[in-house]
Amino acid sequence: MSSLKNQTVSRRGFIATTVAAGTFALLARGASAATSPDSSLAEPFRSVTHSALDLSPSPLSEGEPKMLNQMSLADQGSRPTVVLVHGAFAESASWNGVIADLLGSGYPAVAVANPLRSVKIDADYLRSVLASIAGPVVLVGHSYGGMVISEAGTGNSNVVGLVYVAGYAPDAGESATDLSERIPGGTLRPTLAPPVMLPDGGSDLYIQQDRFWKQFAADLPEADAKLMAATQRPFTTAAVTDASGPPAWKTIPSWFVYGELDKNIPAALHAYMAERAGSRETTEVKGASHVVMISHPDVVADAIRQAAVARTATGAAA
Repeated sequence: MSSLKNQTVSRRGFIATTVAAGTFALLARGASAATSPDSSLAEPFRSVTHSALDLSPSPLSEGEPKMLNQMSLADQGSRPTVVLVHGAFAESASWNGVIADLLGSGYPAVAVANPLRSVKIDADYLRSVLASIAGPVVLVGHSYGGMVISEAGTGNSNVVGLVYVAGYAPDAGESATDLSERIPGGTLRPTLAPPVMLPDGGSDLYIQQDRFWKQFAADLPEADAKLMAATQRPFTTAAVTDASGPPAWKTIPSWFVYGELDKNIPAALHAYMAERAGSRETTEVKGASHVVMISHPDVVADAIRQAAVARTATGAAA
């Protein structure tokens, strides 16, 4: 049974992401203060009062990185590698803020360049990346990246935890389209640009640049969202409709983090998937958009550390 986390957290990290050669620009600390359109989503699967996240620095959070940086190399070497998989309309640099936080606390991290071609192709590629990493791994997937980690993590004994960041968590036979239709509320479809036809007869999908900010990243400054819109990576129509195989969350512990105002995947759908997966802890970030890993990298990094620590505690108990 999942538990929905209502918490007050402090911002320790910074929101960072680069632009040029396919990367985003350094985001300002004031991202969460950007104007975002109102949206209300029905949440039939729970009745919980969500508390606002306090992002002001605290003495504890400011002192913590210094303490963590003093850990012995042996202790750091025992930590799992965090492998982060981006979804559609994003890229691996969207994890920059999260990675900076993780590296600062001694966790090795790899941001995978997800091909975004189909669930099978992308999962096969992720499996090849995982095969190159020695030791335990925590898999993290954003949006469509959740489809990919669910598929690639199955049967891999090195994967000790799954973290879904505004991500799809399908059951066997389900596609991203199936899940989106199960609980309506997402508004992505009308914002898509005309498909770009591919030589193999398939097509690539993008979000219209002038609609990207309000749809995808409404809690970031508009200027930063415009840069993201220009560097977005498309995914194919096949990726949207591909059915998932047996999901990793049935055998591997999972954690869920998502934004209250996610317009791509509504909060009610996130809550449903988290409950079904038996999420160890589910965190809904008040006012956050679909790119919660950019606007609130510290919250996402905290969930990843929880997954890593849970693995360590389980190993110690055994």
